[in-house]
Order: sequence, then C-alpha cells, then structure tokens
Amino acid sequence: MSAISLGVPEVPARPIAERRVSRQIHVGPVAVGGGAPVSVQSMTTTRTSDIGATLQQIAELTASGCQIVRVACPTQDDADALATIARKSQIPVIADIHFQPKYVFAAIEAGCAAVRVNPGNIKKFDDQVKEIARAAKDHGTPVRIGVNAGSLDKRLLQKYGRATPEALVESALWEASLFEEHDFRDIKISVKHNDPVVMIEAYKQLAAQCEYPLHLGVTEAGPAFQGTIKSAVAFGALLSQGIGDTIRVSLSAPPVEEVKVGIQILQSLGLRQRRLEIVSCPSCGRAQVDVYKLADEVTAGLEGMEVPLRVAVMGCVVNGPGEAREADLGVASGNGKGQIFVKGEVVKTVPESKIVETLIEEAMKIAEQMEQDGVASGEPAVTVS
Repeated sequence: MSAISLGVPEVPARPIAERRVSRQIHVGPVAVGGGAPVSVQSMTTTRTSDIGATLQQIAELTASGCQIVRVACPTQDDADALATIARKSQIPVIADIHFQPKYVFAAIEAGCAAVRVNPGNIKKFDDQVKEIARAAKDHGTPVRIGVNAGSLDKRLLQKYGRATPEALVESALWEASLFEEHDFRDIKISVKHNDPVVMIEAYKQLAAQCEYPLHLGVTEAGPAFQGTIKSAVAFGALLSQGIGDTIRVSLSAPPVEEVKVGIQILQSLGLRQRRLEIVSCPSCGRAQVDVYKLADEVTAGLEGMEVPLRVAVMGCVVNGPGEAREADLGVASGNGKGQIFVKGEVVKTVPESKIVETLIEEAMKIAEQMEQDGVASGEPAVTVS
C-alpha cells in the first residue's frame, strides 16, 4: 500500500470577504480601489526639505515593502524639495498639505503622485476647490480628502458637539461634493479617529454612502504595542467586511515598523501572500525544549527567505506532531531530540543541538525547489502563534 501524504491540502485561496465595489484611481503606478490589492502606506519622519535624509528613509521604506509614501509639506522649503523627491523616489510620493492651500498647487506642479488635503485646517478651503480641481485634473493628480478627528471643521464640531462618526463622514462627503461640482472624481477618502470603535463606524457609514476608494487609518494610534493592537483590531473589522483599499498603521515608532505591521495585518487576513511564516507554540509546562530560543534562532536563520514557506517549531508531543505535519516544514521536539517533518512526512530525527541547523538546511532545499517550480513570493511575515 502506498503512503498517504498528510501534508497541507491544496485548496483554492478564498478571500475573507467580497471587496466593496469602489472607483479606481492610480497613485503613480499603484492602482487603488476597483478590486486592486490593498496597498500599504507610511509617512516619512524627516524634514522634507532635507532631500537626502528623506530619500534615504523612502529607500528604507521601499525595501520593507511600503508601496506609497507620504511626506509632510508645512513650509516653502519643503515644497521646493518635492520635485526632486518625487522624481527620485522608488515609490509614489503623496504630499501632505495642511493650513496653506498654496502648497497643494506646488505639490501638483512638482509631480507628486497625489496630494492629501485636510479641509478642516485649511482656511477657506472650500473657496479653493475649483482651482485645485482644475490643476489636479490637468496634471492627472489624485486628491485624498483626509478628515481627522483632531482637526475637524469647526462648523461640524458645533453641529455634533464632538468628532462623531456622522461628523467625520459629513465632512468628507461635503468636500467630495465640492470637487464633484467641478467634475473631479479622482478622489480617495479617509476619516481617521484615535478610537477604533468610532473609526470603524465612520468607515462603515462612509462605505455605504459613496463609491470612492478608502484609505484606512487609526490616527495617533500610540506607541508600537498599543498602536499595533488598535490598528489590527480596526483594520481587521473593516477589511473582513471588504472595506478598505489602502492602509497606514500610525505608530510612535520608526516608519519601517508601520510597514511591517501593515503587511502582517494583510497577510493574517489572507489579503497578501506570505513569504516566511514561523508557527511556534507559546510554550507551557509540557515543553521539553526552550521554544522561545528555538523559534528565534530559526527565524534569524531563515531571514530574507523569499518564498511562501510555513515552518512549525513545536516544543512537545501534544500539538507538536500535528502542527509540524501541517506545515511545509516542521519539528516536534521532546526528550532531547526533534522529529523533522517535510510536507507531512517524518524525514529524520536529530539531536536537539542539531534542530536549528537541520531545519535551515531543509528549508533551503524546499525554497530552491519552490523557486524552480516558479512559486511566486509574497511579502515578508513572521507569525508566532
């Protein structure tokens, strides 16, 4: 009787939800909305006028998987730097404009892939819409209407008393309607709030009332741990309903960390193909090896792996064999040794001291075969479960 493979079954990938139908715009070469994959954005922390530092940070963001980058433009020196940055950046650059409408025109003229405007803090913004719409249309530049709870139009604060979901949505749709009056619809909208519950409700209402692509964000989400949790909860709630076309994780942390978290959120929801995924147990009194150390060493040894590979690092005989068998590659450890599984089959048993070395060797073999077979790589992810 031939052996029966117990490896991962080949099943077609299913989206977590049907994507909300929206218009499609193009931020440089990146399609947004209209069924395009959800893209990951971040924002530089450098002074935009420091062209070298800004381009260096954009390069780091690009290498981490960022697809669109936003740069601040609070001064004339920053506006003067936009043309060089937009030309030399490897990914599309969005100019972030507050307070001074003249910088909107400067960003459009500089060749930025899009401009973000915050109507709540630009004086007499409504009076400028006709000229902005004409300039943006002439240059093929999309506009993101970015409404923030902390800078909501005073008229709406007086009407609603605070930045409610209804106030955020009314602000965004009002500004969009002004652009529509001038036959401009190359628009993306965001309605950000620091409270995930308010933010989720605002986006749900907005999604039901317009067809524009939506940029998701929990504004001022906080330090890395708190901000990651808040963003994951909010994005997961919306993306699981098909709402959201681009995301930015706003953390009090280096921008590259924002990108890593954003990519991981999309991978966890099945909205982006994984590269490396480490499945490891949280450890408990049953563990007979140092699972934390083992998982860290395997992760470090496989850093940079380009193919979608799931590696299970398990520390006991309860869940170990099952999890190891379900992964592309795995180890079930115990009694000073480890059983190495490849595609569901035990291929060897090695001493505990050889587990990391053996897993890396087997991973390289699998990766080489996957590359020969033309398996497409996705984006990097390391998941510890």
